[in-house]
Amino acid sequence: MPKPIIVAIDGFSSCGKSTVAKQLAKQLSYIFIDSGAMYRAVTLYFIRHNIDLQNNEAVEAALNHIHIHFEYQADGLPATFLNNENVEAAIRQMEISQMVSPVSALKPVRIAMVKQQQRMGEKKGIVMDGRDIGTTVFPHAELKIFLTAHPLIRAQRRLLEYRQKGEEMDLDTVLQNLAERDRIDSTRAESPLRKAEDAIEIDNSNLDRDQQLHLISELVEMAKEGQFSQGRKQLAVERYLCVHSKKFNL
Repeated sequence: MPKPIIVAIDGFSSCGKSTVAKQLAKQLSYIFIDSGAMYRAVTLYFIRHNIDLQNNEAVEAALNHIHIHFEYQADGLPATFLNNENVEAAIRQMEISQMVSPVSALKPVRIAMVKQQQRMGEKKGIVMDGRDIGTTVFPHAELKIFLTAHPLIRAQRRLLEYRQKGEEMDLDTVLQNLAERDRIDSTRAESPLRKAEDAIEIDNSNLDRDQQLHLISELVEMAKEGQFSQGRKQLAVERYLCVHSKKFNL
């Protein structure tokens, strides 16, 4: 029986990282860790307690009072808990989206969260998504995925999420928010967003959720066998995209 592995899924905001990570973890009976939700929970705590991001001592003191864990709910999906409070809905608000990148760029915040994440993955058998999972949190993960998508498609996906929650938002605002988050995430000094050298890149602009899950599941099986090079895995992705991609109108 193959040993459990670590699957690290990185990429820009609204590329569908959490969606496919949750699906994959459920399919594999692995533990799902939403690193983005952890940073959002920290952001929520900082907002609630008026923490000055420029005050390093205040930030470090606040982090000592932040405890985050995940619990599966009746619908089979994991929810984020901040100090034993279910904050899954609260951390998905636009106010949090606008603040999470500056908060997650803070060195003390990243150090604290990375330590928590590494403890969660000690026994392997996990799927974690984020922006620095394959480069910083689990640099030796057996499978690293880097997801990308066209900026407008990403914005449309995020806009749909807001509307499904009954929140009114316009496309331009969402596009601007994503562009700013990309800028901050890619240029921050501590653990910037970048593709790991041994990561498999997937542009999912023209894939639906089922296709994306199927493709990554195939890569997981290849990683478990440990007999396929990065080049072979990337070639498998390119072949799949050629056959299954659907063209969406932008």
